[in-house]
Amino acid sequence: MTMIDPEQEKRRLAELYAGQTDGELEEVAGQACDLTEWAREALRAELAKRGLYVGPLEEPAQEEDTPMFRQLVTIRSFWYLAEAELAKGLLDSAGIECFLFDENIVGLGWYANAVHGVKLRVDAENVETANRILEESMVQAPPDEDESQT
Repeated sequence: MTMIDPEQEKRRLAELYAGQTDGELEEVAGQACDLTEWAREALRAELAKRGLYVGPLEEPAQEEDTPMFRQLVTIRSFWYLAEAELAKGLLDSAGIECFLFDENIVGLGWYANAVHGVKLRVDAENVETANRILEESMVQAPPDEDESQT
């Protein structure tokens, strides 16, 4: 593995940027977050030498190693996977992001009792809206034929 000589690399970058047009330099400056610190330093120097200013050259954003957790709230539990998927479809079509939990276990059969059914979860800020949509969509079953004839 070859080591890069910092001074040689800085000279190479300075020559590279010196050979570019003003427009090319501005384009490179627009993508400065993708450059190494040495490249940003050489670019700053060349821009200053030419009297060009394109704003601050941002360093690349540091990605956090810790995942972002969302607070999901269970708004319904279903014993049958088909019912859970219908409810999820209603919320999805309304633009509310929602998730089914334990659907694979319930799909195996009698395990629904073990996990208390399929859980439908939404973000905490969408609970009220999601509940309203699900309640509005509940359709009354048509009356039995025997009841309608009496």
